[in-house]
Amino acid sequence: MPASSRHGERGAARYDLLDAWRGLAMLWMTVFHFCFDLSHFDYWPQDFRADPFWTVQRTLIVSLFLLCAGLGQAVAWQQGVGWGRFFRRWGRIVGCALLVTAGSYAMFPRSFIYFGVLHGMALMLLVVRLTAGWGRWLWLAGLLAVASPWLAAWALEGPLAGWARYFNGHALNWLGWVSRKPFTEDYVPVFPWIGVMWWGMACGQWLLARRAPWIAGPLPRAAAPLAALGRYSLGYYMLHQPVMIGALMLWGWLGRP
Repeated sequence: MPASSRHGERGAARYDLLDAWRGLAMLWMTVFHFCFDLSHFDYWPQDFRADPFWTVQRTLIVSLFLLCAGLGQAVAWQQGVGWGRFFRRWGRIVGCALLVTAGSYAMFPRSFIYFGVLHGMALMLLVVRLTAGWGRWLWLAGLLAVASPWLAAWALEGPLAGWARYFNGHALNWLGWVSRKPFTEDYVPVFPWIGVMWWGMACGQWLLARRAPWIAGPLPRAAAPLAALGRYSLGYYMLHQPVMIGALMLWGWLGRP
């Protein structure tokens, strides 16, 4: 099997380069979450809600995740992967999202995660799959999606201020058209983030049509561990925080040095 691709579930090809980018996002996320956990347990207090050093990193990590998801959907679209396989994967994401909600409620009952990255990804994957045939219009759709929260915030603070309480409430704030961000540990609303996934789909379609080696070419040997991590991204995502939190709790129980 060449280093550029391998066969995954039911013979569908996976591209190692794409898995490596996904693995890089996982590694970066792990470092970020470990720093967050250190802060949460008062080993290294940081302001993760307001300090640009952390907020910008979070934006970049989520962007890389969603770009990879869009690229992956472009590959699936090109390979003719059917809705059956799509929904098997999608169902696992939905199930994991519900587990994240339950786990975060146990740990952060006042700021639990009700629409985080997995919740948002589940909904966005459906939309991106349904709009895969838009072709080059995906670039414009992505731009409008990314810009829409700023327009919505302006409207809800101005001419549509009377609607702000509805869009800021739990029933609608998952859209991302808010004038005040909700108090939650993770918030990845549909807008602007679906724009990033649309751009990933558009970029993937362009690469596969015109620069296929950039996405399906050989993987440098040094990046092989990242590709291995990227192939099991969902399972790793679900396990890394419980393991790190458990380790830090054990460390605290044993006593700080």
